[in-house]
Amino acid sequence: MNKLNWMWLVLAILYTGFFSWYTSFGGPLSQEEMDHYYKMLEARNSDGSPEQRARLRKFMEEDTGDDFVMINIIDLYEVPMQIAGVSSSDTSEDVLDRYMEFMYPALFTRACHPILFGEAANQAMDLMNAPGMEQWTTAAAMRYRSRRDMLEIASNPAFAGAHDFKIAAMAKTIAFPIDPWFHLGDPRLLLALLLGLAGSLTSWLASTATNRH
Repeated sequence: MNKLNWMWLVLAILYTGFFSWYTSFGGPLSQEEMDHYYKMLEARNSDGSPEQRARLRKFMEEDTGDDFVMINIIDLYEVPMQIAGVSSSDTSEDVLDRYMEFMYPALFTRACHPILFGEAANQAMDLMNAPGMEQWTTAAAMRYRSRRDMLEIASNPAFAGAHDFKIAAMAKTIAFPIDPWFHLGDPRLLLALLLGLAGSLTSWLASTATNRH
């Protein structure tokens, strides 16, 4: 096998490794998994309403096994709630950062990551049957490799303490999943294009050098 063939083999292995890590192959949640996560989350949020429990159960039962995106619309408090771990000099952004100190490592190790984040440029420009929903601070879209990964994060005992900071920072929030979804910035597509371009350029340069000799 010549050097160029070895190069293409290495690139293929790199891409396969990334694709296998980034993509969910676990399939939809099993009944056993749903019962497990439901029990853990219900115990942690024993004062949750019947509607919240029903939404959680429906979210699990309709699992496709694929990745999904959670759309988050957030309005931060002008002054965060004063709970343990929050000082009088902290802003709501500071408090939310403490929540994300737990979330980011938990997300990134599971190939979950934000695909969009931004500050609100104005109040809501169009509202229909949504009183009190004019004011927002930020919006974000978080890609999860699977519902299983999201539930693993949410059921982690360390999440309970970190979640308190989220509650202390946010005056209100709306979060809902979208699935199926697609965007041209999918890292699997970008990496395939990048590796293909690198391999083709290397092959062309090697061929040019050979022809000169």
